[in-house]
Amino acid sequence: MTLVLKRAAIFLLIVLTWALLTAASRAATRVPFSGAAPGTIVVKTHERRLYYVLDGNRALRFPVGVGKAGWRWHGRARIEAKYVKPAWRAPPAITHGGWGPVIPGGSARNPMGVAALTLRGGEYAIHGTNNPRSIGGFVSHGCIRMYNHDIRELYSMVSVGTPVIVEQ
Repeated sequence: MTLVLKRAAIFLLIVLTWALLTAASRAATRVPFSGAAPGTIVVKTHERRLYYVLDGNRALRFPVGVGKAGWRWHGRARIEAKYVKPAWRAPPAITHGGWGPVIPGGSARNPMGVAALTLRGGEYAIHGTNNPRSIGGFVSHGCIRMYNHDIRELYSMVSVGTPVIVEQ
């Protein structure tokens, strides 16, 4: 019986250590950063990273999923609206001409995750995801995907009008 308890304790310790290391690797990281004004969001598509500029020397860095080939964009925008548990409907460009069905906010099938920051007339968004395995890849139709815990953090720091720069 003692051997079983020792093995269970060791197994639990290994699992908890792995979980903590995984969570730490996904967390926002403060990094050196220059070239953008404080309060600006900078997405470096080739790095698959989003930076929220804190001051002239530092930014928070988040891993993101970005547009697949043929769907990537770059340029400047501003956050136009903020939504918690946004509903989603596939646009005609994705559904080949017609609007898809509305997927309610909070649904496990909703690809927008827990929150969204919309850009360019709602054409694009920085949003959470129902598919966390997609973070770090070229996966979207132009939107910037974040882990749900990361979009919650970013959502709380930004406001409508926040500048966004998307670099190639």
